[in-house]
Amino acid sequence: MQINLGDFVRFVDENIEGYVTRIIDKDTIGVTDANDFEIPVLASKVTLVHGTIPSDNTVVSNRSTPVVAAAEFIKDGVFLGLVSDQHSNSVAHFHMVNNTSYDLLVAFSTEKNDHFKGEFAGVVAGNSTKRIYSANMSDIQIWPKFRLEALFHTPLSFEPKPAIIFHQQLKGKDLSVAKQDIPLLKAKGWLIELDQKEAALNLDQLKARFK
Repeated sequence: MQINLGDFVRFVDENIEGYVTRIIDKDTIGVTDANDFEIPVLASKVTLVHGTIPSDNTVVSNRSTPVVAAAEFIKDGVFLGLVSDQHSNSVAHFHMVNNTSYDLLVAFSTEKNDHFKGEFAGVVAGNSTKRIYSANMSDIQIWPKFRLEALFHTPLSFEPKPAIIFHQQLKGKDLSVAKQDIPLLKAKGWLIELDQKEAALNLDQLKARFK
């Protein structure tokens, strides 16, 4: 049985239930009950009451091609969104937030101590989001390095943008700014822009700085 952070589980041998707030190791999890107390328990000693809804990563290749005016086609706005679990603030969920009209072909892995793990591979449609990873907020200083790559795709007559390459380890300082509304997630959280344009080099400013 696959158990993920944020799943609601019930103990097999005791009248206890709660949300999974920590993956301790391959055999043990931490479950936070209604009294906000985290209990370590063997994963084999709980049963899944309801889990996360599996995402549909099927690529539909035979869809009809709509006609979209250039002014209506949104080219910018890809973010890594971080929000707390609705049942437990100690669990963080990472989402690809795609505000553009492109479809994104995403591959996401984590790296820690030279060990790699593929976490997500799939399509994030335009103007949609998809959860790609979950972690415990209290472990933020030891979160693995993120390795995220994404390609832009559209069946319409618009030039694809350069691929997104995001290889970075997030730290507490990255979340020191205030939360903001994330409309597609209908929640407040943190946003990390992934497709930001590099600032154009201003030669006059560069010369003035040297002077």
